[in-house]
Amino acid sequence: MIESIVCGLIGSGIRASLTPPMHEEEGRRHGLTYAYRIIDLDHLSLSTSNLPRLVWSAQELGFRGLNITHPCKQAVIGCLDGLSADAELLGAVNTVVFEEGKAIGHNTDWSGFARNLDRSLTGAAMDNVVQLGAGGAGVAVAYALLRRGVGRITLVDNNIVRALQLRDRLAPAFVAADISIAALADLPERLSTADGLVNATPMGMAAHPGSAVPPELLRPDLWVADVVYRPLETDLLRAAREVGARTLSGAGMAVFQAVDAFRIFTGIEPDADRMFDHMTALIRQEESVMVR
Repeated sequence: MIESIVCGLIGSGIRASLTPPMHEEEGRRHGLTYAYRIIDLDHLSLSTSNLPRLVWSAQELGFRGLNITHPCKQAVIGCLDGLSADAELLGAVNTVVFEEGKAIGHNTDWSGFARNLDRSLTGAAMDNVVQLGAGGAGVAVAYALLRRGVGRITLVDNNIVRALQLRDRLAPAFVAADISIAALADLPERLSTADGLVNATPMGMAAHPGSAVPPELLRPDLWVADVVYRPLETDLLRAAREVGARTLSGAGMAVFQAVDAFRIFTGIEPDADRMFDHMTALIRQEESVMVR
């Protein structure tokens, strides 16, 4: 078992990330000396063009691995020696582990969302799902939905080209699924027959306030999920809860992608429930300070 470990997170505008305390606390619970560092491109006046040097430096300095976030999930691939099958299919990496002198990329975003579905929406109908957003988070979410057996998924994005690219990326791996594209104007019609709705856009974050879906389109038999986890309850989830719909916060995806990354880094199975409780407590503490 590894007794001392250093990992990091590379991305832009991430100095307030809750990932470091979540990893470090779980490491402490397993008797590890676990240090998790933030490498914020904005703070360091760097860009994605600096990724090769950053990845190489982390490996040379003895880091066990790196988490990768916006805007580096695609750009980092060129810095790596290999990819897991999921990361290769998705064309995106959020976890890099250094093994035997090689940097190997993984994607735990999709598995984080899938495990969140399994945990909180047991028994929910999954035949027909509408997904808002085909960007970075949307790629992982769509893959997770299809891996969990969704038969029909409608991708709604204001960038039709991006939605088409996502469909074309996933369609060969899921030939039995119906992956269609719809404009925002078609949302009322598509939602009227859907089992579930996933918001995979930034709408609902503090920097992007509001709801991605008009409340009048929600109904009690439509489950609603969000990838946004700060705040824990977005305007969309609040409106869905108020009409009696089952809801799924983005906190679970954030936690479970970290759970899978922790296992990749350490070889240890973390306590997912404990990490979920810790993350929730951190967010609630942050929200209570903002309210004061």
